Amino acid sequence: MNFPYLTRFQPVLLSLFRFITGLLLFQYGVAKLFKFPVLPYFADIPPLIYVAGTLELVLGATLMLGLFTRLTAFILAGEMAFAYFMGHVMKTGTPVLLPLLNGGTAAILFCFACLYISAAGGGSVSVDALIGKESDAPGGAFARR
Repeated sequence: MNFPYLTRFQPVLLSLFRFITGLLLFQYGVAKLFKFPVLPYFADIPPLIYVAGTLELVLGATLMLGLFTRLTAFILAGEMAFAYFMGHVMKTGTPVLLPLLNGGTAAILFCFACLYISAAGGGSVSVDALIGKESDAPGGAFARR
C-alpha cells in the first residue's frame, strides 16, 4: 500500500525521531554522571562508563538540537555498538549474543537509530537546517541538485 500524502511529514517526523533519540541518550548520560535518577545499575560504575556518560550527555544534547547531526549520530552509533559488545555481550565473561539474554536491546536500538540518523540527517527542524547545512532532499546536504 502506498500513502504518498504521508511523505510531506517525513522531514518533521525525522526531526522528532532525532530529538527523542537524543533526549533518551541524554537521560542516560545524566543518570550515569549525576546519579539522577538513582538507579542501582549505575551506582558503582567503572571509569569507562563515565566516558560513555559524557558522550551521551554532550552528544545527546547536540543531537536534540540537530547540530552537526550526521557526525554526532555516527559517533553515538559507534559508542552504542561498543557498549553492546563490551557491556552486554561480554558481561558474564562468556559471549552471549542474544539481546534478550544479555540486556542489550536498548544499545542495539540506539546504535541503529543513530546510524539511520547519520545517513538521513537531522530533518527540517534542526540547527543544521537553520544554518543551511542540511536540505529536505533525499540524501540531505549530499544530494545532487
